[in-house]
Amino acid sequence: MSARQNFFTLLRKHHNMNIFCTRKIANAGMNRLKALGHTISYWDKKEVIDTKTLIAACQDMQALIVADRNRIGEDTLRACPHLKIIALHSAGYNHVNIDMAKTLGIMVSNTGSIGCKETADTAFMLMLAVSKKAFYKHRQILKGEWRHFEPAENLGISLRGKTLGIFGMGNIGMEMARLCQASYGMTVLYHNRHLNHQAEESMAVSWVSFEELLAKSDVLSVHAGLNAESDNKFNEQAFAQMKPNAIFINTARGGIHDEAALTAALKAGQIWGAGLDVTHPEPMQPDNPLLTLPNVAITPHIGNAIDTARVAMSVCVAENIIAAEKGLPLPNRIV
Repeated sequence: MSARQNFFTLLRKHHNMNIFCTRKIANAGMNRLKALGHTISYWDKKEVIDTKTLIAACQDMQALIVADRNRIGEDTLRACPHLKIIALHSAGYNHVNIDMAKTLGIMVSNTGSIGCKETADTAFMLMLAVSKKAFYKHRQILKGEWRHFEPAENLGISLRGKTLGIFGMGNIGMEMARLCQASYGMTVLYHNRHLNHQAEESMAVSWVSFEELLAKSDVLSVHAGLNAESDNKFNEQAFAQMKPNAIFINTARGGIHDEAALTAALKAGQIWGAGLDVTHPEPMQPDNPLLTLPNVAITPHIGNAIDTARVAMSVCVAENIIAAEKGLPLPNRIV
């Protein structure tokens, strides 16, 4: 049988699947699944589904779509070995025990590079907001404190010609670098475990050690995955090595920075400001002292929260599930 004949033979094979989704996601991909006869059930409560309830919900399912902060650990996987695929509605996969999924033969997929540009836009927005103390000044309006013009008070800092440091020069980091170079003529340094030859060939960027990244960056933007190496990477020692006029940006994962150490560094003037789209833990509590600081801008994990990106992510989730059901290569397979 030729490869073409084999492809169409696989395509004709079809088994309806029961699919559980931990959050309602864009209809585009889900409608594709429904059109093929698959049945989708959703967790429709506001709170995150707990592990016990998730395990119970998955007993009659063949596929699981993870679209929230659910941790899919060893207990969950061992209780659901019948799952054919866990399709993540995200690029990150640190919340899944990949080794156990592989051991049990459960495929895991993500959404790849979809939403990278939108997440870089969020990092860029936070950098601007911090540099102008925009969130703090907005709070002044809400509190009725915008009464007089004070030309020498609450001033921001310029970004033009400054040095941008990227921790994690992947797709998002590269897009952030492009934005900052094009908009402000910023010099770009980066630190990765491995050299990014594509970035170095297509843009004027230079690899430096982590210590040099801390010492030279005027803006340090985090775009790395959360793993054993990056966990709590930006701690008291790291912030102490940064410039007093530096801005710290994190749109990756909250666990990469130590929030107490960041708060202390800001209050002590060790660094100038911070912009966070991710916190640790999430959601951030409204009495968190970071929310009151003038040089801080925080958003509730909106990185790629753009309509077109979320539609594309939904379609990608569906394509991964359809491929798994038909025995075809997954577009974005992790294991």
